[in-house]
Amino acid sequence: MIKVGLTGGIGSGKSTVLAMLADLGAATIDADAISRATTATGGAALPAIARAFGADFVTAAGALDRERMRSLAYADPNARKRLEEIIHPLVGQESARQVQAAQDAGARCVVFDIPLLVESGRWRSQVDRVLVIDCAPETQVARVVARSALKPEEVLAIIGAQAPRALRLAAADVVICNEGLSLEALRDNVVQAARRLGL
Repeated sequence: MIKVGLTGGIGSGKSTVLAMLADLGAATIDADAISRATTATGGAALPAIARAFGADFVTAAGALDRERMRSLAYADPNARKRLEEIIHPLVGQESARQVQAAQDAGARCVVFDIPLLVESGRWRSQVDRVLVIDCAPETQVARVVARSALKPEEVLAIIGAQAPRALRLAAADVVICNEGLSLEALRDNVVQAARRLGL
């Protein structure tokens, strides 16, 4: 079974590409969704987060106070590292469980959606190929502003905290440039990439 790491900056179109790869028969594992589940109400990471950062980082509903954590993480890189040390092992365990389930089901290809593949350092050795979805920073900002309540400067701060575009491209085995493409054209590119990846 081929393991593909799918990555790209915020607003690059990773989720759209992931859905297209699933339509083509890939088993998909969304590391971000697993990560969010660990910090949602009753999530497995919350007791350790409360111990490491204090009970005021957990909301009354029993979920991570994302706004508070985001502010702390951007102000203090060490805080982000401590949070990742809590969440990453939990994501790894659940990802391994899902990979096993895909293998048991006879999947030929599993695609991991890993926004921070390049930043984490640990993912590269766990996948056979890296597929990067790329677009210009201005396009990222426009897309994210259109779909969320974030302001352009907030999106630029997120982009600034992610791996530089050149570093992501250097890590890629296959690149899809998602710039000015219709959904149909993007799908054609995904089909070609899927063939190159052995799907």
